[in-house]
Amino acid sequence: MPATRRPPLPMLIAIALPVLLAIVVAGIGVTARSSEGAPPPPDLTPLATPPVEAPQAAGPQCDAVLANLEGALPSGGSTLPVRPLAEPAPPGVRAWAASPRPVVLRCGLPRPTELAPSSSLLEINGVRWLELDDGVPNPVVVTYVAVDRPVYVVLTTPTDVGSGPLQTVSDVLRDTLPATDVAVR
Repeated sequence: MPATRRPPLPMLIAIALPVLLAIVVAGIGVTARSSEGAPPPPDLTPLATPPVEAPQAAGPQCDAVLANLEGALPSGGSTLPVRPLAEPAPPGVRAWAASPRPVVLRCGLPRPTELAPSSSLLEINGVRWLELDDGVPNPVVVTYVAVDRPVYVVLTTPTDVGSGPLQTVSDVLRDTLPATDVAVR
């Protein structure tokens, strides 16, 4: 039997390296494709919430609202866990972890200047809301202000969390605070 001659080592390396490189690149492509579109996990670290004018935030009405919003909020097929607030936390604030931005509720704020006799209001589960976006062509957050309760409640949500947070907060407001007339001016 004739002896088979092996190719020289430099030739083997020259053949093996491109094959190995192709396998690595294909593996990276598959990994990148499988994680594409998957949102990053929500941030559960304490959220710094700067103080804002909220004259009724420490009052009994806001305390009652926050007491009924202790748990997670629904969002599509999942839930948004409560996100802790960094100290010193202002009164009347609650947050939930969503990605890429949190859902934040503030209670006891002053009447919104955007509320006018011509304002279009949404009614969700018996609560009337003024909808404000962040003013860019494709908003990334939407702010809702409950305008028919004895205190103004503001809910800011990323646009992609769905209607679950707004519906849940509406239910809590409807069941916790009496409806009032909308004070447009």
